[in-house]
This record gives sequence, structure tokens and C-alpha cells, in this order.
Amino acid sequence: MKKDIHPTYYPRARATCACGNTFFVGSTKPELNVEICSACHPFYTGKEKLIDTAGRVDRFRKRQSQAKKPKKAKRGRK
Repeated sequence: MKKDIHPTYYPRARATCACGNTFFVGSTKPELNVEICSACHPFYTGKEKLIDTAGRVDRFRKRQSQAKKPKKAKRGRK
């Protein structure tokens, strides 16, 4: 490997979220500002809401249930 071409690695870079939460990560920058973290993300906090636009979730579930049903054997010509 060539020397002096890689950026400086900071193993304890401070990451600050928009919600005020701070944590340490490894990065090539000493400080990071992020918009969302695990403390305020809806998936991790349990406040996630599924928005069913035009019945897409229902159509998906219908297709999944039909795929699980056994298919009828087709008769072929002899």
C-alpha cells in the first residue's frame, strides 16, 4: 500500500443527531451531523406507520396467499 494517500481515521468520531442524541462512530471526519438516528427513527422506536396507498398492501397480501395455494395440474394433449 502507498503511504500518505489515505485520510486520517478517527475511531471515536462524535455523531450528533438532529434530535440531540450524540454517539461515537468510526469515521474519516472528527464530527458528524446526522438527521436521524436509532433513538428517533420510527422503525426502531416502534412508532412506524404503514401507509397503504391505493390498496398496495392488500394486493400484495392477496398475491402472497394465492401463491401458497396448491396449483391444479393442467391436462396436456396426447
